[in-house]
Amino acid sequence: MTQPTLRLFAGALLLSLEAVAFAASKPAPAAQPTNDFPTVDRVLYVQECMRAHPGPGFEMTSKCSCTLDKLAASVKFQDYVTMSTIVKAMSIGGERGGAIRDVPSYEPEVKRYKDLVSKAEKACFIGMEPR
Repeated sequence: MTQPTLRLFAGALLLSLEAVAFAASKPAPAAQPTNDFPTVDRVLYVQECMRAHPGPGFEMTSKCSCTLDKLAASVKFQDYVTMSTIVKAMSIGGERGGAIRDVPSYEPEVKRYKDLVSKAEKACFIGMEPR
């Protein structure tokens, strides 16, 4: 190599090393969570789903996890908690359950929750008979 070519090569190498060092010195951007559902609540949902839809363990784990992922993409965790609590409380028998069932303002939340769950289950093939 001639002297000018060697200098040009050394300069290019130095510039690329500086660029790498600069990029490495910048902190990596924080990973953005896809949703705000805590792990414990995810596990509980999958367990309840598997209990409600018995079937092969691995298959139902995948399908129930898929369903929760679809729900989590559609609704914030706090809204999910509100809706699912109302729906679960409506199953309480007697006067205590009636106190929840007889509240007209809960009906839109119940409908929304059931629609979201139905849509998510359909997307994840839960409750569909094999052909």
